[in-house]
Amino acid sequence: MNTSVNNYFENISGKRVAFIGLGRSNLPLIKMFCDAGAVVFACDSRTEEALGQNALFAKEAGATLSLGEHYLDDLDVEIVFRTPGMNYNSPVLTDMRNRGITITSEMELFFELCPCRIIAVTGSDGKTTTTTIISELLKAQGHTVHLGGNIGNPLMPEIYDISEDDFAVVELSSFQLISMKKSPLVSVVTNVAPNHLDVHKDMDEYIDAKRNIVAYQLSGDKTVLNLDNDISASFADDTKAHVYNFSRTQSVGHGTYISDGVIRYCDDESDEAVISVSDIAIPGLHNVENFMAAICAVKDYVTNETILHVAKTFTGVKHRAQLVRELDGVRYYNDSIASSPTRTACGMLSLFDEKLILICGGYDKNIPYAPLGPVICNKVKTLILLGATSKKIEAAVKESPEYIDGNPVIIHADSMENAVSLARENAVCGDIVALSPASASFDMYRDFEQRGEHFMSIVMELQ
Repeated sequence: MNTSVNNYFENISGKRVAFIGLGRSNLPLIKMFCDAGAVVFACDSRTEEALGQNALFAKEAGATLSLGEHYLDDLDVEIVFRTPGMNYNSPVLTDMRNRGITITSEMELFFELCPCRIIAVTGSDGKTTTTTIISELLKAQGHTVHLGGNIGNPLMPEIYDISEDDFAVVELSSFQLISMKKSPLVSVVTNVAPNHLDVHKDMDEYIDAKRNIVAYQLSGDKTVLNLDNDISASFADDTKAHVYNFSRTQSVGHGTYISDGVIRYCDDESDEAVISVSDIAIPGLHNVENFMAAICAVKDYVTNETILHVAKTFTGVKHRAQLVRELDGVRYYNDSIASSPTRTACGMLSLFDEKLILICGGYDKNIPYAPLGPVICNKVKTLILLGATSKKIEAAVKESPEYIDGNPVIIHADSMENAVSLARENAVCGDIVALSPASASFDMYRDFEQRGEHFMSIVMELQ
């Protein structure tokens, strides 16, 4: 029995608690708090009609709805759970804090109450795949794993089923980390590059949010950092934990590195071969890095035999360089997860020797696209652009020193259907067509998953 969990929910009875955002992370908590006797307010800027089943679920659980344009006006509560997508430094939350209201989140509460070992992963790119690999490695070794966080599964509803011997493997975004005051037993930073600058006030705030994953670690904890990424590597100065690095380009004192095509792991006691790079089934150098980070994180808990088995059998995560189909000798890939320029450049555009037909563009997060221009010139033969960032991406390509008029060919599309149709028209046998947007999805879609599903459905309907 988890005494701290029982005590928390016993003490929450009668407290006035608001949940901002009726999404997948807050809905299960609304029911938990209602069942515990809290006076719960379910708050969302959308209308009840727009929320549909989510509003009905909250009402049936026992919550009072506060919806629409003025959904947070005169909110009389003691505790507020914000949705991760809400800006932590927004005026309304700042005002609440100034009035003495406690602002927290599902993930902050989970870190306070979780009885088991937590391994958490953050980064601008690669965090979902790395988190999944860590989970697969631990499960293959026979451990009980609770996977969640930014990867999509709320973990608080599982809290009563978690024992001390289990592992919680958690993906954390900058939006979740910005207010965290507790760090995991093992923290992993895959990399840090410009991202989400449409929400964060500047790059410094974004970096500081990421830094929180290591800032509260203890001396017996473990930090895993990408030595090839300057910002990630700098976090070594901000943690009390034992620092382990991973690098594709140089040897390391503690961590993983590559020698003669073999991933090696070293610590104070040994320097051993773990697996060959060629053993990793999923393509791309970025996935080699993801495995290296994961090995650093779990090497104390899994054997080399388990690592080899997972490397050979793990086929990747949906919407990440996912082969959709081959039609008339043309392969179509869904890489909708690529919501930043670095993700497209280091991911999809690094996987193949031949030049691609690339569908690119989407919502503008105020990220610089200049570094993507030369990569596109070198790796893309036909660039199909759509969405709010299309003009920025086109400018980055044409201003690149590598750009030659007509190479790549640049075409604008007004919809995903149009983009796929144009790709089909321009592809010949042996070509690769890839959706790798280098942008967020919010100008046209709810999230990257909806964007990827739409792309795949269009591709599957091609005749």
